[in-house]
Amino acid sequence: MENNMAFTIPAWVPEGAQRYLAHTETGQSIRDIARSAGCHASTILRQIRRIEMRRDDPLVDAALQSLAEMHFSDQSTASGRDPIVTQDDAAAAKDEEFDREALRILRRLCETGSVLAVAEEMDKAVVVRDSGDGGATRTAVVDCKIAQALALKDWISCDNPGRISRYRISASGRTVLSQLVAEAENKARARNEFGMAEAQTPFQTQMARGPVGGSNPDRPRRIRYSAAESPLIALARRRDRDGKPFLDEELVGAGERLREDFELAQIGPQVAQNWDHFLTAGGRGSFDSKAHGGCGSSDARDRVARALSDLGPGLSDVALRCCCYLEGLELAEKRMGWSARSGKIVLRIALQRLKRHYETQAERNRLIG
Repeated sequence: MENNMAFTIPAWVPEGAQRYLAHTETGQSIRDIARSAGCHASTILRQIRRIEMRRDDPLVDAALQSLAEMHFSDQSTASGRDPIVTQDDAAAAKDEEFDREALRILRRLCETGSVLAVAEEMDKAVVVRDSGDGGATRTAVVDCKIAQALALKDWISCDNPGRISRYRISASGRTVLSQLVAEAENKARARNEFGMAEAQTPFQTQMARGPVGGSNPDRPRRIRYSAAESPLIALARRRDRDGKPFLDEELVGAGERLREDFELAQIGPQVAQNWDHFLTAGGRGSFDSKAHGGCGSSDARDRVARALSDLGPGLSDVALRCCCYLEGLELAEKRMGWSARSGKIVLRIALQRLKRHYETQAERNRLIG
């Protein structure tokens, strides 16, 4: 068969979905696809059946419809042509962006009680976490196109589709999350080794290593909390000398509110907002919110800027790193030049100040209203 391909499919599309689209959209026979792939026809048949069975999932069905419309629109010349997976520079850049978004969302879904809620005919989906008292906290906002890709890759799964479908991270999603976390850490380490400027990213984390029983120093040390978990959630589980949580629900709620506005501020043409001027490390201590340009969600961006400005140098730094960038406390302490185990105290002070800021804002809005 000639390799003159008429249709292209993004590289992130799973192999099974590629072959399913080749069969359903271009009319290729299962034997032709198997011959091109160098495998038995029964293998292709099983892949196609599996994808067809998954079309009851709203996100999977929407992803396949979108791919069909975008890459198989010219049906007049479809017969007998194979789809080709593209991996040019533009596609590679999109794949890297997708990996960043996947890491952000999967990390949030790893938190206890978290689900991805998708409503019909909405452009955005949200990650919400059960607060334990019958309420829920929104922790992330994601474009439905990204959610569709996560579902098609089987990194998230839905038990009960409906008007509002709820997705949870799957076993394969947890495996991929570990790989993405390791890749992000390796990239950050490479930048530091080559003397490049620190690039603030919400996806950096620390992979704890150490001897297990003194046997193998290179073996990953088991840690109590997932590396993908928010530092606030981990600290909220700790107890002080009186047996009370180190961070109560109100302090965690204040940090999550800052994180929620931070997520909303990323929506828009300028996806990656630059908040470096709120980091005091390296002499960057400017708190002029007007200096922060961009075309994101302006209201959310202004709320984040006001909150960080109210915290001031130091406190705003640890709040931005731990609440928004989800940096671990050890990494934040190292970058801030603080002594070990001092970060959690400063973070609690920052959250107390942040809680007071939101209470003051609420009272001011009440008086104005």
